[in-house]
Amino acid sequence: MARIRIKKNDLVQVISGRTQAKGGDRGKTGRVIAVYPETNRVLVEGINRVTKHTKAGDNQGVNTGGIQVVEAPIHVSNVAVVDPETKKPTRIRARVDSVERDGRTKQQRTRVSVRSGKDL
Repeated sequence: MARIRIKKNDLVQVISGRTQAKGGDRGKTGRVIAVYPETNRVLVEGINRVTKHTKAGDNQGVNTGGIQVVEAPIHVSNVAVVDPETKKPTRIRARVDSVERDGRTKQQRTRVSVRSGKDL
């Protein structure tokens, strides 16, 4: 299982799939709502929206059924974090800094944008 570098509340852009002209989501951006590391998927706000049919009585006491439009998870390889400086998709790396507290040296990991070198 690969380590997922995308975290909740990151601004991501869809980098693969059908273009927006053909009804897809490529090029759209959105915030990450949830991360599912066991399946390598992320849930992005406004991306990969699907229609869900619900039966009446299945909604915690509400007896109305119908069609709902909800976001579905998308694979983590199909999205990239948006660089805060250039507003373009970028890869992420980790910078390890040595921090000294109470006379002890501790290593601290910081997420860094590959494109601009700025902290995320």
